[in-house]
Amino acid sequence: MKRVVVAGEINVDLIFTGVSELPRFGRETLAQTYAQCPGSSSMILAMGLARLGDPVRFVGRCGDDAFGRLCIDALRERGVDTTAVIAGNGLRTGVTVAMSSRTDRALLTWPGAIAELTAEDLSDDVLADAQHLHVSSYYLQTKLRPQLNELFARAHAAGLTTSLDPGSDPEQRWGRELIDLLHNVDVFMPNGSEACAISGTDTPEEALQALDNGRTRIVIKLGSRGATTLDAGKTLFAAAYATQAADTTGAGDSFNSGFLHAWLRDRPVLDCLRWGNACGGLSTRGIGGTATQGTAEEALALITAR
Repeated sequence: MKRVVVAGEINVDLIFTGVSELPRFGRETLAQTYAQCPGSSSMILAMGLARLGDPVRFVGRCGDDAFGRLCIDALRERGVDTTAVIAGNGLRTGVTVAMSSRTDRALLTWPGAIAELTAEDLSDDVLADAQHLHVSSYYLQTKLRPQLNELFARAHAAGLTTSLDPGSDPEQRWGRELIDLLHNVDVFMPNGSEACAISGTDTPEEALQALDNGRTRIVIKLGSRGATTLDAGKTLFAAAYATQAADTTGAGDSFNSGFLHAWLRDRPVLDCLRWGNACGGLSTRGIGGTATQGTAEEALALITAR
């Protein structure tokens, strides 16, 4: 297959696990373990696809600093092409503090260079030899965000398919413009709470119906429950796979990598959900979003064992 281009944020995750309750001002909370890992929704997805054997090129901006070098090295070690990563120009690499339990997480992010990526960084040459373009963290990428409609249209004109994971909106505004953007998105992959906030509905099931535009594949991630989508007006659901979860950081991003791995091979959509669930589950076996991402063989074994 031709390569997948991932355009997104680069930052380091500082992960605290075994957190019984989130810290509050005036109080101290203890964690059981701590790790420093390559992070960001976009990086985790890119490294997940590479782990599955897919060719990936990453486009992003980071600082020419220790955190930036850590992230670029991690991408390269996984086999991701980083020739379109721009480091330096007075930028500093962003940092996310992730506080994680076995079932949920909370994030505190200093964006750094996250907001600096623009559509101009994705030249026609970058898209020319690609099959698919993915963008994550819509609300964090403030310079890229108003350019996405044009970028996705340019990608489609070049023969690529497109996907988008919105991530959370730190300002909790969500905005109608994202719904309008979906007409240029082939696969949209929010989690349940994001889908409800974007659509103004109360349940993921209602969000599926509200976001359906007759063109975009809406895939809603439901965490430990699994994932759901609409297919020809019918709701499909695939249950998650039981794993010994050590840390859920980035599980949704690894879900995205599994789903896209299958979808880009024209697998039936229910199979795509299963691949997503398998890759999301496998990624929770260790600390950090990328350390225990599954291979294609591991994911297939989990799927066929059920």
